Amino acid sequence: MKVYLDDERNTPEGWTRVYWPDEAVSLLTSGEVVEISLDHDLGDDERGTGYDVILWIEEAVALRGFNPPIIFVHSANSSAREKMEAGIAAISRLAVERKVS
Repeated sequence: MKVYLDDERNTPEGWTRVYWPDEAVSLLTSGEVVEISLDHDLGDDERGTGYDVILWIEEAVALRGFNPPIIFVHSANSSAREKMEAGIAAISRLAVERKVS
């Protein structure tokens, strides 16, 4: 499954659309997500941002041995994009360390 988290853009063909971080996390916990593409700003920061999904994946990899999907960021928010990409790099390092151990 490919998951697309966004509040405004059109969903690419072949992707499952979600609007909120908790919906993305719910699908991630199924173990069936092979790719996820994240927007940062979702219209209600109280409900969360795409970065919250990055944080969940990072914690799941570090603490529960979660196998992360391929992660993309499609946010137009440049500072948030940098923060999210740093999180993806950390997830990649954790996943590699886990495989080596």
